[in-house]
Amino acid sequence: MRRAAAGLALLLACGGAPETTARRVDGDPGAGRALVAAYQCGVCHEIPGVRGARGVVGPPLTGFARRAYIGGRVPNTPDNRVRWLLDPSALAPETAMPTIGLEEHEARDVAAYLATLR
Repeated sequence: MRRAAAGLALLLACGGAPETTARRVDGDPGAGRALVAAYQCGVCHEIPGVRGARGVVGPPLTGFARRAYIGGRVPNTPDNRVRWLLDPSALAPETAMPTIGLEEHEARDVAAYLATLR
């Protein structure tokens, strides 16, 4: 019983339960997947469901929806996913993730796709 309580405390300290952090944003996951391919995100990231996305510069995006943080620093919430996609260095100045030029509606679609990666 103590182990379960300790595990729950650790989970909450790390940003909440995955179900809370992985909620979807108002966007189209199918369009987001197409945008991920079109913007060639797979050059840097390994991305399940995107043909040829086998990059090793950035972290693999497998299980992204279950992560407590984006870039190890920003809580993985729907709004933060969109903010990160629009301007990652505004949230984490030391990140290597570039601003790729997404419009806000495109960022919402990509964020919705990322929320499907369990």
